Amino acid sequence: MLINAAVGTPWYLDSKLWVLVPLVLFLAFVLQKGALKGINESLDKRAEDIKNELDEARRLREEAQTLLASYMRKQKEAEELADSIVKQAKHDAEAMATQARKDLSERLERRAAQAEAKIATAEAQAMAEVKAKAADLALEAAESVLKTSLKPADHASLIKDGIAQMGKVLN
Repeated sequence: MLINAAVGTPWYLDSKLWVLVPLVLFLAFVLQKGALKGINESLDKRAEDIKNELDEARRLREEAQTLLASYMRKQKEAEELADSIVKQAKHDAEAMATQARKDLSERLERRAAQAEAKIATAEAQAMAEVKAKAADLALEAAESVLKTSLKPADHASLIKDGIAQMGKVLN
């Protein structure tokens, strides 16, 4: 009998032997049943699945990059549109301000002209009133002078002359 010299145990009780025997049996069973073929197929299938997942991830990444580029392009276009809208709004505001100043200036000029016209009309009316009052006073003065200084015979001759002059003017 073989005895382990170091420990003094027989060979069939050695733990290394009992680990080696099942391992050999397992490998013989695997080789005989074609388990390696199944394991290889399983590993190949797993490798194919991983490859498909990587391809899908790559495709999704490319789609994401395309979408990102599209969104960035749209954002840039939106910013450009916003800038052009702001520029147009500033231009319109300046044009409106210029037009408002021009309209205000024209309105002020019209009001000044209207005020001047009203003043001129008031002056003319005042002058006409002054002239009318002066004519009334002159007429009253002339009437008073005529009443006091003329004799009845002079009255008749003045009336005759006045009628004759009216006939000439009316004809």
